[in-house]
Amino acid sequence: MKRLVLASRNPGKVRELEALLLPAKWAVVAQDELRIPEAPEPHATFVENALAKARHAAMQSGLPALADDSGLCVPALGGAPGVISAHYAGEPKSDQRNNQKLVDMLGNVEDRRAHYYCVLVLLRAPDDPEPLIAEGRWRGEVVLSPRGEGGFGYDPHFYLPQLGCTAAELATTEKNRHSHRAQALAQLMQHLRNGRA
Repeated sequence: MKRLVLASRNPGKVRELEALLLPAKWAVVAQDELRIPEAPEPHATFVENALAKARHAAMQSGLPALADDSGLCVPALGGAPGVISAHYAGEPKSDQRNNQKLVDMLGNVEDRRAHYYCVLVLLRAPDDPEPLIAEGRWRGEVVLSPRGEGGFGYDPHFYLPQLGCTAAELATTEKNRHSHRAQALAQLMQHLRNGRA
């Protein structure tokens, strides 16, 4: 098993990526286990934030580092919540308050199309000049009433017309087949199979 540090403190992301990486024989060590503090995420784009987080975790751990930056993008809101998805309703972070703000913003909007976006960055070392970068988009729409108990973040309000349910109503294994993170990871694994690591 190859070890890498996952530059995230979000337990939902850690569980999801551990499950997705296990078949590829990657042992994931969450940065909390190594007492690595969170990196600042001051950037306006997902890819810049993911690079900053991966570089920080690689520097602190001496291991290859994988970072994800992801969020919900709603075209009718100019792409918001976007990179501030986790902090959309301010501090402290709260899925409940974020979801309430999203519903409030879309209450009188007809076009509620949305997509989850994920970018993954894998650095072999802090100064890796060729980071592996992969991305995924999961398209759906926002429903104003929450549905389902699973998932995290905006999942209870993220409706998938092609599946007839919200992301929070999907079994974990099903979510891990369709999600933006699963798509990005599939692209990343393709890079790895092509000998780019």
